[in-house]
Amino acid sequence: MTRARHHSNLAARMGRWSAAHWKTATFGWLALVVAAFAVGGIVGTRTVDPNASGPGESGSMNRILDAGFKQPAGESVLIQSRTIRAGSPAFDAAVRDVVARVSKAQAVRNVRTGEVSKDGRSALVEFDISGDKTTAGDRIDPALKTVAAAQKAHPAFFIGEFGETSAAKAVDTAFANDLASAGAISVPLTLLILVVAFGALVAAGIPLLLALTAVFATFGLIALPSHVLPIAQEAPAVVLLVGLAVGVDYSMFYLRREREERAAGRSERAALEAAAATSGRSVLISGLTVMVAMAGMFLTGDAGFASFGLATMVVVAVAMLGSLTVLPALLSKLGDRVDRLRVPLVGRRRGNGGEGRVWSAVVDRVLRRPLLSAVVAGGLLVALAAPALQMRMATPGPDTFPKSLDAVKTYDRMQQAFPGTALPASVVVSAPNVKSPAVRGAIADFRRKALATGRIFEPITVTTNADATVADISVPIAGTGTDAASNASLAVLRDEVVPTTIGAVPNAEAGVTGLTAAWKDQQDQMSSKLPLVVGFVLVFAFGLMLVAFRSIVVAIKAIVLNLLSVAAAYGLLVLVFQDGVGKGLLGFGSTAGIDPVVPMLLFVILFGLSMDYHVFIVSRIRESFQRGASMDDAISEGIKSTAGVVTSAAIVMVGVFSIFATLSMLMFKQFGVGLAAAILIDATLVRGVLLPATMKLLGERNWYLPRWLEWLPHIEGEEPPPAPEAPAVPVSA
Repeated sequence: MTRARHHSNLAARMGRWSAAHWKTATFGWLALVVAAFAVGGIVGTRTVDPNASGPGESGSMNRILDAGFKQPAGESVLIQSRTIRAGSPAFDAAVRDVVARVSKAQAVRNVRTGEVSKDGRSALVEFDISGDKTTAGDRIDPALKTVAAAQKAHPAFFIGEFGETSAAKAVDTAFANDLASAGAISVPLTLLILVVAFGALVAAGIPLLLALTAVFATFGLIALPSHVLPIAQEAPAVVLLVGLAVGVDYSMFYLRREREERAAGRSERAALEAAAATSGRSVLISGLTVMVAMAGMFLTGDAGFASFGLATMVVVAVAMLGSLTVLPALLSKLGDRVDRLRVPLVGRRRGNGGEGRVWSAVVDRVLRRPLLSAVVAGGLLVALAAPALQMRMATPGPDTFPKSLDAVKTYDRMQQAFPGTALPASVVVSAPNVKSPAVRGAIADFRRKALATGRIFEPITVTTNADATVADISVPIAGTGTDAASNASLAVLRDEVVPTTIGAVPNAEAGVTGLTAAWKDQQDQMSSKLPLVVGFVLVFAFGLMLVAFRSIVVAIKAIVLNLLSVAAAYGLLVLVFQDGVGKGLLGFGSTAGIDPVVPMLLFVILFGLSMDYHVFIVSRIRESFQRGASMDDAISEGIKSTAGVVTSAAIVMVGVFSIFATLSMLMFKQFGVGLAAAILIDATLVRGVLLPATMKLLGERNWYLPRWLEWLPHIEGEEPPPAPEAPAVPVSA
């Protein structure tokens, strides 16, 4: 066997130190995880305030409202019957009972009877939640329980509650349940896939444990900065997804390389050194690339996206640190015992360093006909991406939430009985005196012109603050609040009605807010920031690839191939959700379009994760080439030797991401399908066909670096020399 050989790159030095101080590395890691999780639990995690003022006109109007008067959180109770009309003794008795019950509920104020529908079969009871509107969710449970009790007491009627606070509470609960379900299913599924990949429980358990500890440490670590940058409610789910993905990926790359080197005849120490210098370096480059991609979300100007960026950067950094320290520490202690607890019938049956027969056959055919392979694979990717040109954004709202939620059931009925009342627009007027004849006349003119459009409905109500400086006009609009009809109604208000009425009053400021306006302004902001985010990610990812491989061709190819993977994922998203192809299979109701959060989040996450495979495979190809292999042989050896671990890692990712496609929230479904599809495409069509085909066509030009870039630093370090002939070591590859 060969002796260990010292390597100079950072990953090798980290692995060498960890192996020599395995107790310090291992118990230091555990202490970090426990301390981070404990501190996070003590300080608590501050979440993004859903009522915070956003961008654009709606944000400005919300700030005027907040400064003018503190509005309480308003809720409505719908009393509805299919056969009994309002005014009959039974209907009126049900309304009086609801009023009496709700009036006694804790934190409920200003209970009042509201509108009766045109058909006379529906009525509203309205009330406020006392205290700060932003924390009303903490005090709404008594009201919800009271309304549920009223429903039981009057089974002949439908009695349900809806409002911004109750809807947010229901959605928060659904998010929490989805996250719990994802965690409960993803962990055993990941372990099962890893057992199949490694054939031994110890080897399978190490990547999963490292990934889970990285996730738990991140949950604690993000608590501290959350008090400066609040965390979005979806962020824990993203942390779980990304943490499992990169944690398992990095550990598998490292562990499989160490096992491969042992099978090639190296000593335990030499094998660990080789794995640290090669796979460890790939982990370091991949991790930095993923973090750079995630950093692009800070440029959106949106608190939610910024929190996604922070949370994912932390979990990637922690997973990378664990893979470069505690993993070599454990391997140095376990040695060949890492293959203990082998599972019958699942042991590894592939030789030659994990080279699979299927991938060997595919790669051989691709290298024989590289041009044809590149054209076919590229054409298929373009065809998959084509539907993305028709992508439409569907703002999340009650119509996209799970239909099983009580709040959504009430919302649907309320929309039918009282169009626009559930999610009205709000026209805000700020003036020295909103009760002056000029302003009052303008408001009356606004009412007439708004109703004449056919997109605005009664009741239009006006609330004035105590100082008579701000007026809030509640305006029911056509549509569900998030659909095209609502956006058209908003455009009519902003472009036609408000400017010619209230907006024309001297010394007065007027604008439109409300959920429809806020969602529209946020979407517009995302669209304006998207080129900046994409440019940032592409430039810095290109720079990292250029420095890592000292090849402008490799860097450009990495960008192009990753963009193709993302575009293909976008196209599949449109087919499945916007065109409704997966409606029955995935169990969702709305097919209006894609959640605005999903494309941006998919781009940065997929661009980062796709680099994992690219860096790992190209590093192996370059390693073989530097040892003296021809370009063709280097491509063949690099693809075949990494096929097993890339396939296993991709199966883990696809399995975990697919779980999210089965959850209740539409955003999670779209996110899961997009990630799973992109990783599957990337690990097969892109890395297994398009990458070797284009590298074969370019030959040694793959490593081209212009003379004016020769100043770039050499960060590759030494590669391990070929192992001498030695008896095979009985360990798995």
